[in-house]
Amino acid sequence: MSNSVINITDAEFEKEVLKSEQPVLVYFWASWCGPCRLMSPLINLAATTYSDRLKIVKIEADPNPVAVKEYHVEGLPALRLLKGKEVLESTEGVIAKDKLLSLLNNHLQSN
Repeated sequence: MSNSVINITDAEFEKEVLKSEQPVLVYFWASWCGPCRLMSPLINLAATTYSDRLKIVKIEADPNPVAVKEYHVEGLPALRLLKGKEVLESTEGVIAKDKLLSLLNNHLQSN
């Protein structure tokens, strides 16, 4: 698995997220979102750290309203950890590095 974050759109969501064999961290962001700029380095760190157990995708909120509505994104940045169609974790707003790593560790240690 690549250790990079994959940019996706609504059209690719089912293939890249819902049909993924690995858990997927979906990062909802926007170019105008200042807090999203704070989260981007953490998302890249997670992609590198968990590349063997986790797929990470980012989806820009404004041009992709279907996923935003489906996963009840009300604020940015937003994270949804999914395994298939099941949402394992959900956060909105900037979170600290230790909280992100703890959240991922809780769900990935047995995988």
